[in-house]
Amino acid sequence: MILKKNSFKDHNMSKLVKGSVVPRPIAWVSTISEEGVYNLAPFSFFTVASMDPITLCISVGDGERDKDTLLNIQETKDFVINIVSESLANQMHESSKPFSRDVDEFERAGTASGKSVQVRSPKASEAPVSFECELDQIIEVGTSHLILGKLVCCHIQDDLLLEGDKIDPYKLSPVGRMAGDYSYIREFYRLPNEDLPKVKKHLDSD
Repeated sequence: MILKKNSFKDHNMSKLVKGSVVPRPIAWVSTISEEGVYNLAPFSFFTVASMDPITLCISVGDGERDKDTLLNIQETKDFVINIVSESLANQMHESSKPFSRDVDEFERAGTASGKSVQVRSPKASEAPVSFECELDQIIEVGTSHLILGKLVCCHIQDDLLLEGDKIDPYKLSPVGRMAGDYSYIREFYRLPNEDLPKVKKHLDSD
């Protein structure tokens, strides 16, 4: 199947794209409002934007839940990206629900908050890795907002560290986003690998 722009309206492109761009890492973003209310919400449109300076980015949509995160970042100019391990997956899911702006998602999800070092926003104390970020810029992309934050402090659990400043992926035990579901990320391999399945050749058709 080939879908051109003029035929996008005939298909659920959101499902097709989200089901193809997988697995996606999850940024469990913690922020604080000007009134001091903590917010915690997951975003799977998340990646590294630059390594010099180290800059992380998330894309925030126009949903009611997403607006709290965006508003808080616009107000306080900082946020924390916490990495979600398997042990935190259920708490992350609970925090994804559309609570009102005056609700503390840390409390609703049963997640401990901790004081950050360089930013006002709290971190998730149980997260294996937390990145404190200062807002660099917000770019409007269609109905979404691409938020870029410069890394100013990093928290890493000691047992994750390997020699040479590497992270043990087995102990990190990250969660991947698969369209509407989630995936375990537990097996790893190097390339080239002769055990991988061979490509099945096919012809694209309209």
